[in-house]
Amino acid sequence: MKKTIKDVNWTGKTAVMRCDFNVPLDGDKITDDTRIIASLPSIEYLIENGAAIVLMSHLGRPKGEAKPEFSLAPVAKRLSECLGKEVKFVACDEVVNDEVRSAAKALKGGEVMLIENVRYRAEEEKNDSAFSKELSELGDIFVQDAFGTSHRAHASTTGIADYIPAVSGFLIEKELKFLGEAVNNPKRPFAAVMGGAKVKDKIPVITNLLDKVDILIIGGGMAYTFFKSQGYSIGNSLLDEEGLELAGDILKLAEEKGVKFMLPVDVVAADEFANDSPHDVYPVDSIPDNRMGLDIGPKTIELFTEALKSAKTIVWNGPMGVFEMDTFAVGTKAIAECLAECDATTVIGGGDSAAAVTKFGLADKMTHISTGGGASLEFLEGIELPGISVIEDK
Repeated sequence: MKKTIKDVNWTGKTAVMRCDFNVPLDGDKITDDTRIIASLPSIEYLIENGAAIVLMSHLGRPKGEAKPEFSLAPVAKRLSECLGKEVKFVACDEVVNDEVRSAAKALKGGEVMLIENVRYRAEEEKNDSAFSKELSELGDIFVQDAFGTSHRAHASTTGIADYIPAVSGFLIEKELKFLGEAVNNPKRPFAAVMGGAKVKDKIPVITNLLDKVDILIIGGGMAYTFFKSQGYSIGNSLLDEEGLELAGDILKLAEEKGVKFMLPVDVVAADEFANDSPHDVYPVDSIPDNRMGLDIGPKTIELFTEALKSAKTIVWNGPMGVFEMDTFAVGTKAIAECLAECDATTVIGGGDSAAAVTKFGLADKMTHISTGGGASLEFLEGIELPGISVIEDK
């Protein structure tokens, strides 16, 4: 068990809190404030318990340079609105300077400030010790609450913990609870649904899950690499050449481990990658040479949803088709609806799966939606995340 903000007496102390405010912007307008909202419970707890709070985050990829389009100023404005109190923002190209240090020192209990985008400094992604120390000197205790960047060993996610004690915020605590329990202590049957494009990217996750799951369902673009490895023609469908041999190995491994391994039995294939492209349903061994598979078919939906109804824990990472196009979103939507209705702990592994359940208005029906795509994938691989390992144990 990791220490959390509840394990600290915050009176007279300053928290240096790493959040994930990497939000989409249109000019200086935030188009989706989900990540800001997700940080509020931890910030509000610290305010209520008398801590002074220095917030930090990255935004986009400024590549170690101060670029105005990547400034966190719009985030400070939105945070002020959400909290109903001013979040002081110190615009500073060097991220930390004397003005920032003075502002941090002057903070009283319950006051909040946000420093500039940590990636304005090249030292951030290099996990430079001098920059880590600069950040640590802004407060007394490091609060790690950015799960989305916890798989990166950067100055603001891990290096800072070399200088001041580290505890987790509520967001990280929740991620560890649901992802950890799902993988290490699941109610059974335990099912994993894996989609997305590249087999190679998901191989370590699939291999790790084969030791843990009872049912493994494969859909989305990577299913075609599995079909190809079985000798089927896949037309113009997505093929991960590098993953071909690996797909065959996984099929054998699943059989050896007694895992119920499920692939689509039919697909929706179209002339081209477009929402209005002519399309039909085909068995997986009869995909025409001039068409590409863009969704799972009706028999597959029936097969997959029937298998999932019996599960007590379900982890889902990756869509079943090109869900961004309504014509080819049917399979992904059907899986999302099945998870929303079933009597199971449902954990959505960030990224496209999270976007899909949000698109279909089913986000509030899931037990947990991970805030970190890459981080949740590495967690499911069984990798210890550097931004988590630095948090002190209870």
